[in-house]
Amino acid sequence: MNGLSNAELRLPLARVGAAPAEAAQGLDLWLSTVYGKLATRWRNPLRELRAAAVAVERLAPSFEALADADLRAAAANARRTLTRGGLAEAPAQNALALAREAARRTLGLDAYPVQLMGAWALLRGMVAEMATGEGKSLTAALAAVCVALSGRPVHVVTVNDYLAARDAQVHAPMFNALGLTVGTVVAGQAPPARQAAYACDITYCTNKDLVFDFLRDRLARPEAGSARQDALRAAFDRSDVRPGVQRELAFAIVDEADSVLIDEARTPLLISSEHDRMPVALYGQALALAGRLQVDAHFLLDRTARSCVLTEAGRDALAAAAVGEHGIWRSERAREHLACQALSALFLFERDRDYIVRDGKVQIVDEFTGRVLADRAWEGGLHQMVEVKEQVAPTPNRDAIARMTYQRFFTRYARLSGMTGTAREVAGELWSVYGLRVASIPTHRPVRRRAEGWHLFANDTERWRALVQRCAALRGAGRAVLIGTRSVQMSERVAERLRAGGIAAVVLNAKQDADEAAVVAQAGQPGRVTVATNMAGRGTDILLHDAVRAAGGLHVILTEFHESGRIDRQLVGRCARQGDPGSCEALAGLHDELFARFGARAARWAARWAGSDGELPAHVAALLRGWAQRRAERVHTAARMMTLKQDRQQDRTMSFAGRRT
Repeated sequence: MNGLSNAELRLPLARVGAAPAEAAQGLDLWLSTVYGKLATRWRNPLRELRAAAVAVERLAPSFEALADADLRAAAANARRTLTRGGLAEAPAQNALALAREAARRTLGLDAYPVQLMGAWALLRGMVAEMATGEGKSLTAALAAVCVALSGRPVHVVTVNDYLAARDAQVHAPMFNALGLTVGTVVAGQAPPARQAAYACDITYCTNKDLVFDFLRDRLARPEAGSARQDALRAAFDRSDVRPGVQRELAFAIVDEADSVLIDEARTPLLISSEHDRMPVALYGQALALAGRLQVDAHFLLDRTARSCVLTEAGRDALAAAAVGEHGIWRSERAREHLACQALSALFLFERDRDYIVRDGKVQIVDEFTGRVLADRAWEGGLHQMVEVKEQVAPTPNRDAIARMTYQRFFTRYARLSGMTGTAREVAGELWSVYGLRVASIPTHRPVRRRAEGWHLFANDTERWRALVQRCAALRGAGRAVLIGTRSVQMSERVAERLRAGGIAAVVLNAKQDADEAAVVAQAGQPGRVTVATNMAGRGTDILLHDAVRAAGGLHVILTEFHESGRIDRQLVGRCARQGDPGSCEALAGLHDELFARFGARAARWAARWAGSDGELPAHVAALLRGWAQRRAERVHTAARMMTLKQDRQQDRTMSFAGRRT
């Protein structure tokens, strides 16, 4: 599709020939996923993107000669042209050249050809895969200018408030120079401020705020009219019942697209109301009872799916314990649900891995980013079970009155696009669910990263010895080291091992997330060792000290393999950015969570191949890692599809949700 007119902006995403998951079922979904993978591999639109970048660069001299007032006048003229004709090829390239010149004058940034390619991919409704440090923030801003000049609101979606506020502030001079307004939606804003931000030409916001505002708008819509709708609105404080704050969902640019559209898509976003139907004492009773049950005899644990199933003996034990009890314990279904939630809290959800306890609250940690999921809670009483287990005052019980998955929300946009450093692995799912093709953008400079081995140890003693020795050698050479872990628990364990070996390390995990930007920014200093969860993989540049660059750059060490190879690649991408030198390696263990959950039997088989130093042969390690990660990805993909299916079912029962228009 060469152009995108205003009329076309009103059409659903299926307009571009996709097979969204709402329509795809079973074999259709599988075939669509396969097609997405093949399209990414063999139909990478680099020729089209390069041609567009060349055309924009050819226009540059004509705009460089303009005075500031004339540049603004040119932007006004471009607005009239784009409003009438949409984002057709020639007017869009002209607008992109305008944006490039505005960035050069106001920000001192001269967009690289690869950034122009990335911006053109966004305008064409693709996911631009750009390596870490290639300037995705400016790329998004360039595309946002073009869309805003066409008269349609554009949402630039980031993963946290810090990035949304930072990027909006940094690029505001560029937008203002072209007569465009920019707003920011962050947590804690009052409805009038949110409404004003959404009314701007360009709005920076987080994915969570975006969906919750959409749900609140639907709940508050006065024309809903049904008795159920009135009851749902009555559950809110009246200050929340207001005219909608959002405008039309016209164009979205999603940063860290794989994280938002894939990883976080497993969990629907819920709006809920409090109720007091479950006495707090019941949680303690359920935990005490669950603690007396025996694994395998009374219940079975599926650590892969994180689920618990009672055996017949377990049901009998619950029934015997309920004799003489009153209330909920007399209901077979209710007491078994309570028992399973208590068993999950005790055996499947671990402190400093799945959650942290901070400020007297249980806060969920996102396993893919390592960041706290603010204002999130597990359903069905599980969150309260964990709170009681941790001796934290339990939060009120809540009933979901509105829910929305990211899959269903983002397919409501007339046009969707995204950016990320790692998309190839999920290209099939991006196509089958969202209709998004992946465009792999080349790097501005050649990559100088050296891979120094993916080591897998059969015992932790040898693994930690190797880690301490490696860090000591790198520090002695004047290098900076970034050590990646999967969990808060592991990051603290690694830091303890390093301290025991005489190496001071700075720790960055969900407990120190307020200092994330500052810690990551200092991770490139000589002799600096930073131990971090996945949160250090995205969002903030690691600036190398000149001495570190001369010594060989940043060295990244993975101490655990993630369930998704994309996350491993994100962390590795922190080194050797923009032509800098750098290196990476892995020092992982057979007892790590990936293998415990998705390859325990295979790990026991592989252990017999370990050498005298405890390390497995490289080919065995690669085979085992690949097999476990593929199995984990299948499980997570199935979970996302199930979440989407449940969301569709819920959608049919809630009058406020309606069908996509």
